Amino acid sequence: VRHALTRLLGVAGYDVEAFATAESFLESYDPDCPGCLILDVRMPGMDGIELQKVLIDQPQAPPIIILTAHADVPMAVGALHDGAVDFIEKPFEKGHLLERIERALQHDARRRQHRSECAVVEARLNTLTPREREVLDLLVEGLAVKQIAARLGTQRHTVKHQRASLLKKMEAGSEVELVKARSEEQEHTSE
Repeated sequence: VRHALTRLLGVAGYDVEAFATAESFLESYDPDCPGCLILDVRMPGMDGIELQKVLIDQPQAPPIIILTAHADVPMAVGALHDGAVDFIEKPFEKGHLLERIERALQHDARRRQHRSECAVVEARLNTLTPREREVLDLLVEGLAVKQIAARLGTQRHTVKHQRASLLKKMEAGSEVELVKARSEEQEHTSE
């Protein structure tokens, strides 16, 4: 099956790396390499479900498609619950598999783009002074400049200056963009 899939995917234009075992995959695994992973449930050594469980805790784990001829409902539900993007039973239609792979690759591209955007926001946040971070957090809470000044025990013009500085550092055109960037960063941090 591995050789047949390698040929099929190669003909379809995909760059393919095939591994005989989960252990050999893990030895060369590069989380920065985009793609998806097709795992068979039954493999020598560590099986596909066990490999999925190893990868599930990694923040950049590739989307996983489980392929099996020995499926049952609890196994499928468990694999999908643990993050597999698809669970396909053998025998399968080539077109169906290629469609699912394309969907998994698009999923991976979106996740990588999101992580990249979050990294940019985080880098910008790291340029803020502690006081600018406080002002940002209060702006995100929805407080007006006057309320922030009162809460921080400072003057309104000082808060206006800090707000202008953090808008520039965050490369945001408005407070709405700041709130959005801060919310996305917090969401990424909690993942």
